Amino acid sequence: MRAILVNEDQSLSWSEVPDPVPAEDQIIIEVHAAALNRADLLQRAGNYPPPPGWPEWMGLEVAGVVSHAPEESRFRAGDSVCALLGGGGYAEKVAAPTTMALPIPDGLSMVEAAAIPEAFATSYLNLCMEAGLKAGDTVLIQAGASGLGMAAIQLVKALGGTVMTTVSTDEKARFVRDLGADVVINRTTDDLGAAMDEHPVDIALDCIAGPDLGRLVERMASGGRWVVIATLGGAMTELNMNTFFRRGIRLIGSTLRSRSPEMKARILSGLEERVWPALASGQIKPVIHATMPITEAEAAHAILERRENLGKVVLTNP
Repeated sequence: MRAILVNEDQSLSWSEVPDPVPAEDQIIIEVHAAALNRADLLQRAGNYPPPPGWPEWMGLEVAGVVSHAPEESRFRAGDSVCALLGGGGYAEKVAAPTTMALPIPDGLSMVEAAAIPEAFATSYLNLCMEAGLKAGDTVLIQAGASGLGMAAIQLVKALGGTVMTTVSTDEKARFVRDLGADVVINRTTDDLGAAMDEHPVDIALDCIAGPDLGRLVERMASGGRWVVIATLGGAMTELNMNTFFRRGIRLIGSTLRSRSPEMKARILSGLEERVWPALASGQIKPVIHATMPITEAEAAHAILERRENLGKVVLTNP
């Protein structure tokens, strides 16, 4: 089969690689669509290696058709599935644990289904499992126009929460309002701290962190949960620990990729139970920016590098 490999000069090539050999608990998926994530850019640059046991090539989420399944699996050859991967999605085929795949929600295309697993699993893990999201909570979502932000906004609204989110342009502000965001902060012109004083935040999903993290955490509602999943704004901040502990605020660090297969299975099970009906009904919709042939992966990466996309960029196999 073929897969997208990273050459020594970090260019990409559609190259021959060995076919995947499934373990006893794995299915083989013929990949029809693979969605891009910013983590792919880090992996391409050599800064985000895949977990042990996964292929060296990129790709954290796919949709396709099962070509092989264990006898005891819930799936059979010919089933349409989407899957959360540790890597290896930029290929014609991939082997994945049965527990890391889910049936495609009714009414969704392969392209739409490929855009679900990573963003919605990350949102569900951090908002529902780590932070205990419940109806009525006010949730701050940093970078609301990112792929993760779009998923998180829709998840919070579907589960009865109020969304405050940050963006960097007026165009993105209009976009996230259309997704359901209640309070939109333009980071270039507005003061997020002042907005949090006016609208106390119970939960924050933060991919920015940076120097402002400390002063913002202190503005949370009592008992607030601030979940840091990345440090795009920098890794250092200063935090007043007196305010922090007196108000019972929790600061949580979290990543999805390093979680055990058992934990990822729990996350996907929760997604199927609580989010799949909303996807099937159209209440939640994957947002697609562009669809491109997998042989044009380098051009697809350039879209992410230039931060042009509002929604997912998805690669398709011939």
